[in-house]
Order: sequence, then structure tokens, then C-alpha cells
Amino acid sequence: MRLFVAITDGDWYRYLSRLKPDEVNFWQPSASTQFRALSPGEPLLFKLHSPDDFIVGGGFFSHFTMLPISFVWGAFGEKNGAASELEMRLRVQKYRRTQPTDTADYMLGCVLLQSPFFFELDQWIHVPSWAKNIVRGKGYSTDEQDGKTLWDEVRQRLGATAIEPIAAADANTTDQRFGNAITVLPRLGQSAFRVIVTDSYDRRCALTGSHVLHVLEAAHIKPYALGGTHEPSNGILLRQDMHTLFDRGYVTVTPEYRVEVSKRLKEEFDNGKEYYAVHGQRIYLPNPAYLRPSVEALTWHNQNKFSP
Repeated sequence: MRLFVAITDGDWYRYLSRLKPDEVNFWQPSASTQFRALSPGEPLLFKLHSPDDFIVGGGFFSHFTMLPISFVWGAFGEKNGAASELEMRLRVQKYRRTQPTDTADYMLGCVLLQSPFFFELDQWIHVPSWAKNIVRGKGYSTDEQDGKTLWDEVRQRLGATAIEPIAAADANTTDQRFGNAITVLPRLGQSAFRVIVTDSYDRRCALTGSHVLHVLEAAHIKPYALGGTHEPSNGILLRQDMHTLFDRGYVTVTPEYRVEVSKRLKEEFDNGKEYYAVHGQRIYLPNPAYLRPSVEALTWHNQNKFSP
């Protein structure tokens, strides 16, 4: 298993260590480079800036993406490690060395982490073999002694908390029937669900094809409050108006991935021409297949939400 030790902003860490959320966005102040150091389920560990050369916590990687700061704040809010969007903007601008502005929609790199953990001061871990010229972070492997020792120390500390370490074998499994590798994401929170579903559909509405990011919303097919999950297969990316109609049962998607629009739109509002135009069409689908809406979730929506 791989681990990545990332240099971490102290204010970001201290804010989140008090908040103790179920997920966090470990953002990068620019979107200039991809993050490929980890696979889903592998741990990213927080190391404070020198002279505090200690690992003080971490989380389990689920997804990397690049998004405008306004969308990032809307998705994660305080889980970005700031009390307000303005505070977050000021911190981003400090690292970007730009003049303060309330309107610039900076693109950020977003490393999404699930089940974050934060160590007490007496649990901090000294970083092994750390060079002073490292500016972003360093990768380790449990196949090597430094990585194994480090992960053993992390696991020992997690054993005293409610956090369950995610074993490497849990992050990637194989479909025995077809022999195809499948990625199994760590258990997602609401914010990561929103971002991953948005990216899965290539940032376009599954029904209308709209690419306007700020009017797109990740909809739960079976609502979370009714037992639905934050798994991407229980999600679909919809334009805001389509999301409302979907939640209210005026629109659904069949298990064959075709749109159905209720006749109630015409009966109740004497309108709906633009929506009837997509009736019967096949929706835009993500790849790989495990990100697509599950037949079980769609069947539930057809039977429990949609009224023909």
C-alpha cells in the first residue's frame, strides 16, 4: 500500500481538528498539476510546516479534481478548513501571491479525503527520512521499511479512535465473473458525493446535456434521508430545474436509462414543452460502468417517486 505525507497549512489543520468533520478537501492553491500519488482508499497524512516536522493526522483518498473556488466552497463549506468563503479566498490568495479579490473564481486542485483523523499533541509522529527541500510532500510504500513503520504507527494511534483504517485490499477488488478490475471508493460524505458525481458525468446534465457547471447538481436517486447512500451509483447529475422535477416525481429515469416525463406537468401547469422534448431519450452515462446509476436505485425512484 502507498502512503503520501503532504505538507499541510497549520491554520487549515487547526480549524479542522476542532471541527472534526467526516470528510475534508485538502485543496491546492492552484490547479497546475494532477495528484496521482494515491489510489482510492490509500492514506494521505498531514505534516505541518517546519519546524513542526511531525505527522499530525490524515485521511483516506477518494478523488482528485480541479474546480473553481466558488464551486469548491459550495460543495465543502467549512470542510475546506475555513470559517467562510472570504477566509478561504484570503488564504488561497496568500499562497498564490495575488491581490485580494472577492470575484476571481480561481481554479483549485482538490484532494478529497474521507474519514479524516487528527492526533493529539502527544500522538504526533516524527517523519522518517524527510529532506528539508521537500515542498509538497513525499510518498512511501508499506513494502519498504520506512513506510511500513510509519503505517504501523498510524494504525496504532487509530486503534484508540473510532476511525477504522482502510486496508489496501479494500480499495481495489476484482469482479470474479468477468475478471475486470473495479475501484471501490471509501465510504463517501455528502460533499465528495457531489464532486465525484459531477466529474463522473463530465460536468454535463445527464438529461439535457447542459455544461453550465454552476447550475448542475448531484441528485440522489434514492434520498439519503430514506436510506439512500452517497455512492456514485445512487447519484445522477442534473440541471437545477431537472433536479427539482426529479425529486418531486415529475421526471424519472428508467432502468434502461431512458427519460420519462410525467403527464402531470401538462395537467397541473399547462406547460412543460421543453421537458417533454427529452421524453424517451437515453441519458448521458458515465464511464466506467460502476459510476452509472444502479438499476436498483432507478427502480426505487420509478416505483416510489415518479407519478406517470
